[in-house]
Amino acid sequence: MIVPIPDLTPVTPEIIMTVSAMVLLMLELIVKNKSIIAFLGIATAGAVFYVIPMSYGETFGGMFISDEFSAYFKFIFLINLVLTILISLKYIQRQKSNYGEYYSILLFATAGMMIMASAGDLIVLYLGLELMALSTYILAGIKRHDIKSNEAAIKYFLLGAFSSALLLYGISLIYGLTTTTNIYKIGEYLGEAGASPAVLLSMALIIAAFSFKIAAAPFHMWAPDVYQGAPTSITAFMSVGPKAAGFAVIVRVFYVAFAEVQADWTAILIGIAILTMAVGNIMAIAQTNIKRMLAYSSIAHAGYMLLGIIAGTQAAVEAMMVYILIYAFMNIGAFAIIILLERGDELKDYEGLAKAHPLIAAIMLVFMFSLIGIPPTAGFIGKFYLFKAAVDAGYTWLVVIAVIFSAISAYYYLRVVMNMYMKELKEEAPIYLTPSLGLAILITVLMVIIIGVMPSTVSG
Repeated sequence: MIVPIPDLTPVTPEIIMTVSAMVLLMLELIVKNKSIIAFLGIATAGAVFYVIPMSYGETFGGMFISDEFSAYFKFIFLINLVLTILISLKYIQRQKSNYGEYYSILLFATAGMMIMASAGDLIVLYLGLELMALSTYILAGIKRHDIKSNEAAIKYFLLGAFSSALLLYGISLIYGLTTTTNIYKIGEYLGEAGASPAVLLSMALIIAAFSFKIAAAPFHMWAPDVYQGAPTSITAFMSVGPKAAGFAVIVRVFYVAFAEVQADWTAILIGIAILTMAVGNIMAIAQTNIKRMLAYSSIAHAGYMLLGIIAGTQAAVEAMMVYILIYAFMNIGAFAIIILLERGDELKDYEGLAKAHPLIAAIMLVFMFSLIGIPPTAGFIGKFYLFKAAVDAGYTWLVVIAVIFSAISAYYYLRVVMNMYMKELKEEAPIYLTPSLGLAILITVLMVIIIGVMPSTVSG
């Protein structure tokens, strides 16, 4: 009996990323500058993905789908990975965490995200999610000598394992009902058989599991401690990649597999979105640590992004996807400034920054304004498209709530600006500017400004 060999063309970028990660592990003892191999792997994967049209398609019997939707998210994952490596190069050396596996685990985590975005089957989805999750658990605790980093990794692992168990239980329920794990076949079955209490229970469990991955309340409790304890470069990586992967999965699973019960999951997501925006923005006000503040900010932004899922139109989903791309630039940019200063993670450490380093303060101001949503920054464009799509879909009242919480967020973002510009400089701390870090900051601030001034770059 001849076993047919599946077409591996659609999965080529993921294979390249995985092989690059394994090569990095093997060359650890030989090559000193491992980041070069990482960049080569990323460049090759990106080239295959965007140069070869044949990389689109299905394989493994429809379990893996490479299409325009997954391509967009993979583009975000690769941007996130490149920027993370740029801000990591000298930072992890100063943190005494320049272990050989650092870059390879980053590549493994990104490969997991790419698999999640292309999953056409719940089993493939789970495999990609675990590859991403196990890698990020390790990265959160990569500072082995730091007790805060160890604590962050343990908390992330324990709560992540709990959410994975919920997801598996939800998958087992839906498999028992439909006898398939294929997302499209589940949608066809439920379209004919209709909803049942077991379907709703499965849906609720899967929502809970994905809410953990995107740090949506009330499943957000891991984010502040993990963001604070993990190395800042990994915090930046986790704030964008897993969140984007989570939203990619939510769109495919709920719009395809659970399309028949859209009214039910929309009602649940409305409650989660409002709670997420409330918890994220209100709790951020009380924070004195900038990494914890940005953690709650990340939670709040997950609430805004959920509006795109709730609205349910193509325009709303596209607006949510644009918002994630914009969020990647402004959030990684803010964390890059934190790495650049490295004078401390407390808000008081930013007092008088404008007097000592006016250009750095101005760049941080751009990122803070963008996170608030003040024009002419990219953050305003992202919120405008998202809120407009939700209003067009009939969710004006929900947008009003989001705008109120967005106004509340101005308080804690502007507090950073006030410390930089309106407080006296106590002592001038050194900055740790390297070419790679400077390049990352330049890319992020330029994209935030360019998208804000010329929104057609992402919307047209």
